[in-house]
Amino acid sequence: MKPLYSINFRTAGLSCGSMRQSKNNRRYRIKNLFTTLALFGLALTISAQEKPKDSLEGKEIVLDEVLVQAIRVTKEFPITFSNLDKEEISPRNLGQDIPILLNLMPAVVTTSDAGAGVGYTGIRVRGSDATRVNVTINGVPYNDAESQGTFWVNMPDFASSTESLQLQRGVGTSTNGAGAFGASLNLLTDAFSQEAYGRISSSIGSFNTLRNNVKFSTGILNEHFELSGRLSRITSDGYIDRASSELDAYFLQGVFKNDKTLIKALLFGGHEITYQSWFGIDAETLRTNRTFNPAGIFTDENGNTQFYDREEDNYKQDHAQLHWSQTINSEWNANIAVHYTRGRGYFEQFREDDDFETYGFEPINVNGEEVNTTDLIRRRWLDNDFYGTVFSATYDNGTLKLIPGGGYNVYKGDHFGEVIWAQFAGNSQIRDRYYDDNSTKTDFNLYVKANYKLNDKWSVFGDVQYRGVGYEANGEDTGLVDDTFNFFNPKAGVTFDLDRNNNFYFSYARANREPNRNDYENGSPKPERLNDFELGWRYVSPDFQVNTNVYYMRYKDQLVLTGELNDVGAPLRANVGDSYRLGLEIDAAIKLGDKFRLNPNVALSNNRNIDFFFQRDGELQNLGNTNIAYSPKVVAGNILSFIPNENFQVSLLSKFVGKQYMGNIDSEGSVLDSYSQTDFNVQYVVETNAFVKSIVFSGLVNNIFDADIVSNGYFFTYDDDFSNPGTITTIEGAGYYPQAGTNFLLGATINF
Repeated sequence: MKPLYSINFRTAGLSCGSMRQSKNNRRYRIKNLFTTLALFGLALTISAQEKPKDSLEGKEIVLDEVLVQAIRVTKEFPITFSNLDKEEISPRNLGQDIPILLNLMPAVVTTSDAGAGVGYTGIRVRGSDATRVNVTINGVPYNDAESQGTFWVNMPDFASSTESLQLQRGVGTSTNGAGAFGASLNLLTDAFSQEAYGRISSSIGSFNTLRNNVKFSTGILNEHFELSGRLSRITSDGYIDRASSELDAYFLQGVFKNDKTLIKALLFGGHEITYQSWFGIDAETLRTNRTFNPAGIFTDENGNTQFYDREEDNYKQDHAQLHWSQTINSEWNANIAVHYTRGRGYFEQFREDDDFETYGFEPINVNGEEVNTTDLIRRRWLDNDFYGTVFSATYDNGTLKLIPGGGYNVYKGDHFGEVIWAQFAGNSQIRDRYYDDNSTKTDFNLYVKANYKLNDKWSVFGDVQYRGVGYEANGEDTGLVDDTFNFFNPKAGVTFDLDRNNNFYFSYARANREPNRNDYENGSPKPERLNDFELGWRYVSPDFQVNTNVYYMRYKDQLVLTGELNDVGAPLRANVGDSYRLGLEIDAAIKLGDKFRLNPNVALSNNRNIDFFFQRDGELQNLGNTNIAYSPKVVAGNILSFIPNENFQVSLLSKFVGKQYMGNIDSEGSVLDSYSQTDFNVQYVVETNAFVKSIVFSGLVNNIFDADIVSNGYFFTYDDDFSNPGTITTIEGAGYYPQAGTNFLLGATINF
C-alpha cells in the first residue's frame, strides 16, 4: 500500500508517443502551433507523468494527467504540497463529502452542518476558510465566482469519480479562478480505462445513511474511444434533528485518444435537497440537547411549538467540460478547455410575524384593525450561469520547463425572492418578487511559469500572473456595485537537491484577491494582499519520507472572518489592517516492518491581527495583537495502518484540533475548545476468477471514543443602550455546531 499523503518524487515526463523531430520540422510545427493559438486566442498544455495502471479497472493515466499538469507541481518546484489518489481515498469513501475525506491532510480542519459528514460540509486550511481555498476540477475553476465558496453538496459522491488530487498550501503556483489565500486544491477526474468494467457500490450507516452508486466503462473501443459514467444517490437523516439530505449525482465521460491526442468531454452534476441545519445552538442547548435544530420553528394558533416540514435547500448544478490535449513534439504540448456550469435553486423558509414592509405589502384592515405583519413562507432563489475557457502551453527540454497559460470566465447570477404563501398578503400578486437583482463577474488571467535547472543540484523558479476582475451588482443589500480590479502576482523560488534523498526549497509568492458579494453587503470592502514565504525540506527513502516546511504569510487588508453569519447562514468578513500567519508543518510516511505504516502530521502556527481595534462599551479600543478567528495553533493527525497482505488493511485514524477563537477580540465567550477524534477503518478484498472480479468490503467507525466534538460555530456582539440609560454595554453571543458521537458506515463494492 502506498504511504498516505506522500509527496510524488517522480519527475514529469513527456506524453506517450512523442518522438523527436528534425530541427526544421520542429520549427515548422512550432510555427503552426503559434498560428493556431493566434487564430483562437488560446493556448494550453501539459506534460504527462508516468503512473502505473490501476490493478482493478485497468486505468492508464499517462495522458489524463495532462489536464492538470499546468497547475500541479512536483518536488522540482519550491511549493508546499501534498498528493492524494483514489486508492488512498477508497477505504473511507462510503458517502461522506470530499472535505471530510481530506480531514487528515496537513493543516486541514473540517466540519459538517448536519454533524456526520453528509450534506453541507466545510474545510479550512491554515485557518483560511473555503472562500480562500482555490478549487479547480481538471483545471477548471469550481469556486462560486460571486461568493467564492465551494459547495460540495452540489456534487455528491464526487470522490467516486476523482482519480487524484493535490493540495498546495499557501499561495502555490498561478492557477485559474480566484486567488489562493490559504491553499489551492485541484482535482483530476476519472482517467480513461483500457479495459471495460462495471461496479455496483452500496453503503449503509448511522442516522439512516444510505449510499448507492453504479459505475461503468466500455474500455477502449477501436483503440481510440471510451465511454464511462456513474449514477449516485445518498440519503441521510443527519445527526442533528431534521438535518436530512437527499442527494443525487451523475457523471458521464467520453474520450478519444491516440498517441498524441486526448479529447475528453464530461457532463456531471447533482441535485441536493437538504433540511437547513446552519442555525447552530447556544451553550445551554449544547449542554442539554445537542441535536436540537431551531430551523423552521414556529408557534401555531393553539400556542404549540411546531416545525415547518420544508425548511430546506433545493439546488441543482450541472457542469460541462470539453478538453483537448495535444502533443506537438518531444518538447511542446498543448491543451485547451471550454466549460459551462448551470446552477439554479432556492431555499424555503417559514417566517413568523414578518413585517409587510420587507415584502412590499401595503397594510390592510382586518376586522377593524390594521395589519402590517404576517406569517409567510418564502423562497429565495439563485439562478446562475458560469462559462469560459482555460488554456496553457508547456515547453520542456529537460533543462527548462516553461508554462504560459491563462483563462477567461464569465459569471451571471440572478437573485430573487418569492412569497409562496402568506396568512395576510396585502395587495400582492401571484409570483410577485419582493426583490429581484442580478450580478455579472468577469475574470481574465494570463500567467507564465518557468523552472530552470542550473545544474544537477540547483534549479530556479519564476511565475508571473496578471489577473483582471470586473464585478457588477445591483442588490438592495450590496448596493450598486461596479468595480474593476487589476492584480499583478509575482512568484519566485529556488530548489536545491542535496542528494537522491534530500530536497530543499525556498519561495516567495504574492496574491491579491477581490471582495466577495457578502463583503459588499457587510460594508465597503477593500481588496486584500498576501505575501507568502515558504522554506521547506523533503526527505525520501524506501522506509521513511518526511516533508517539513516553515511559512510566513503577511497580509494587508485581510478579509478575516468576524464570527458572524448573515441571514442565510453565510460567514461575514471584514478588512483588518495588518495580520500574519507564521507556522511549521511536518508530515511523514513511515514503514514499520513489512506490515505496519505510520502517517503522522502536525501543523503549529501563530495567527495574529496586528493592533486590532474594536468598539467596546461605546469606546474604540486598541486590543493589540489578537488571534485571527478560526485559526487553531495546533492541528495534528495520524494514520496507523496494519496491512498483512494486499487484500486486507486495518487503520486507526486520529485527529486533534487545538483551541480556537470564533472572533478576533480574544473573548473567552468566543472560544471553541480543542477536540480530538479517533476513527477505525477496515477494508477487505475478495478476489475471484469468475464474472465478478472482486468484492470489496469496507467499514468505518467514526469517533470510536464518543467524544463531544464541536468543530464550528459563530460569534457576535451588539451594543445594548436600553438596559442602563445613558450607557452603552457590548453584549456577546455565540452558537455551536456539534458533531456526531460514535457512528458507523459499512459498504460493499462489486466489481465486474
